[in-house]
Amino acid sequence: MNAVRIHQPGGPDALRYEEVPTPLPAEGEALVRLRAVGVNFIDVYHRSGQYSLSFPAIIGQEGAGVVDSVGSGATEVTPGDRVAFANVPGCYAEFATVPAWRCVKIPASWTFEQAAAAMLQGMTAHYLSHTTYPIRQGDTVLVHAAAGGVGALLVQMAKRRGAKVLGTVSSEEKAQVAREAGADVVINYIRTDFVPEVKRLTDGQGLPVVYDSVGRDTFDRSLDCLALRGMLVLFGQASGRVPPLDPQVLNAKGSVFLTRPSLHHYTHTREELLSHAEEVLQWIGDGTIRLRIDQSFPLSRAAEAHAYLQSRQALGKILLIP
Repeated sequence: MNAVRIHQPGGPDALRYEEVPTPLPAEGEALVRLRAVGVNFIDVYHRSGQYSLSFPAIIGQEGAGVVDSVGSGATEVTPGDRVAFANVPGCYAEFATVPAWRCVKIPASWTFEQAAAAMLQGMTAHYLSHTTYPIRQGDTVLVHAAAGGVGALLVQMAKRRGAKVLGTVSSEEKAQVAREAGADVVINYIRTDFVPEVKRLTDGQGLPVVYDSVGRDTFDRSLDCLALRGMLVLFGQASGRVPPLDPQVLNAKGSVFLTRPSLHHYTHTREELLSHAEEVLQWIGDGTIRLRIDQSFPLSRAAEAHAYLQSRQALGKILLIP
């Protein structure tokens, strides 16, 4: 089969399109013929060496396709099932072996592109808004990168839970996407310091929660936006790692909370996985939540997809098509 591997950390040109052996499913696994693969910032972290890997490695953690075969003991799916999954390594390929319990069957009406675009980012938005900090009716929340793949979904889910949503973006084009997702106030943080704007909009009280996927460029000011005992949910680092933090800072800011969550820890069992995935699929299927796919690239052009993602120009999900 063809796959995209890295042999050492580096930039997008570290991604090599190569022929490798097709894997075989082990006990409890399914071999999935991939039809669409999601591109996410975690893939950049793996490629660049921010997260460690053993080399050579096929990167990518999200995909959709058809079950080709199953190993012994795999009872959740059967050959021919249309499935999607996330948090499974080795997806930049034509085939991937997947723990069967992590496979979610997708509706017949869905395309593989929709399914691959929905899983990681959709479930991330769901656990952030429903579990990490369960948004309450009447909350005012801040979502950074509100036009991004997770950001736009998070805005919609926050609105669905009755929140007033403030969103930050870096361009007018992205501002329009954030407004279409339902953001009540959109702040271009390139032109406007979002901290005094948040203070003004909350009568100086601050926010119960800030959702930050940007990292280094926004982290300190995100803490400044919190109300007493507010929570900063740092779920990404698109602009780079944040510097070390003295825990006393959390006290000085008002006994605030800081968490660095991962989807893996919120889908640790099949029950947890389905509790997030099934609602996401239902809402996207019935139009409650709108999914936005920005661009699709052939698998062989994964380097271009990474360069585009890191340019922070994307207005939605980026996919690779094997």
